[in-house]
Amino acid sequence: MKQTILGAGGAIGVELAKALTAYTSDIRLVGRNPKKVNATDELLIADLSIREEVFKAVEGSEIVYLTLGYDYNTKLWQQMWPPLIKNVVDACEKHQAKLVFFDNVYAIGGDNVKHITENSPISPSSKKGEVRAQVDKIILDSIEKGKIKAIIARSADFFGSVKDKSLLMNMVYDNLAKGKKAQWFCKTNVIHSTSYAPDLGKGTAMLGNTEAAYNQIWNLPTDPQKITGQEWINLFAAEMQGSNKAQVLPGWGIKAIGLFVPILKEMYEMRYQYDRDYYFDSSKFNTYFNYTPTTNADAVKQVVAELK
Repeated sequence: MKQTILGAGGAIGVELAKALTAYTSDIRLVGRNPKKVNATDELLIADLSIREEVFKAVEGSEIVYLTLGYDYNTKLWQQMWPPLIKNVVDACEKHQAKLVFFDNVYAIGGDNVKHITENSPISPSSKKGEVRAQVDKIILDSIEKGKIKAIIARSADFFGSVKDKSLLMNMVYDNLAKGKKAQWFCKTNVIHSTSYAPDLGKGTAMLGNTEAAYNQIWNLPTDPQKITGQEWINLFAAEMQGSNKAQVLPGWGIKAIGLFVPILKEMYEMRYQYDRDYYFDSSKFNTYFNYTPTTNADAVKQVVAELK
């Protein structure tokens, strides 16, 4: 049973490839420069912005996982995400493959982030959130019309030993490793759920290989602890034997520095995830699969140990 990962090179694609070995030895990794995770992996070089190459990548697959992550740029997202999702859905329909889309929670905005469940309303309060709402709608409409079987598997912000695209690792771990103060956005005393990449990989594989999970939205397994920004910093500081002091960048500071630092310019509209509680509830998954996510403390221990 061939299972294919589109956009296989990032943190989630790597963890998913490891987890899929519990279900199949026929794994295809697709990307611009794919690298084997498991000895038997099939590698396919493809530019997924080209429709024909998406169809080639999906052909012969029973399950397709989309874990691709574009650079953090609103204009790029607006340009690339909608046609990619449409092409993937069309390819899955043609080749009768099931789709698992690894998604974030940007489509949920404002105070709805204070407790994020699968039933939280689509309520984007950012341009990047509007893009995610648009692509979710493409998938949900295709499910409703019976075109494909699909899952939207959502994650909070995430972290792991692959630091790519992880704000927690970039702001906290990297700074502490340099002997500097950890950094945080807006407020350190509000809840900020963060998922652990190995749990996300396992959870995505479990969903993809569970027939009854299809045609639903699932929040991927995440420690239910209500943990604040400062408590994240404390966990890393304790493991790395560093200071737990933090440099907090307020909303206006993000905007000002964003004039010179592109990533912060992109972060300004996302400040609603840091200036109030941001709690990600995966109890639906944890209950259905009787799954206990890695605790935040153990996850930090494991990441710091691996990076040593």
